[in-house]
Amino acid sequence: MESHSDNHERSPSGRVVRWAIVGVALAAAYMLWTDHQAHLYGVLPYLLLAACPLMHLFHRHGHRNHRPGSAEKPDGSEPPSGPDTTG
Repeated sequence: MESHSDNHERSPSGRVVRWAIVGVALAAAYMLWTDHQAHLYGVLPYLLLAACPLMHLFHRHGHRNHRPGSAEKPDGSEPPSGPDTTG
């Protein structure tokens, strides 16, 4: 029985095409960086300000069970009641 990876071996021409695409992408990124660097620095403060509410929205999923007065731990178990006497 042949594995799935044996059926889809990459040919040398596919590697050449992939490296050509990577090379063109790097050249385009370099040209954009050098030609539009001043525009990027002008937009950077706005990107930082936009990152604050986005981080607030996307990182709130970890704070569901941290409500004040909640007796339930995040894993669903309840804490032991009374003082700890296992000293």
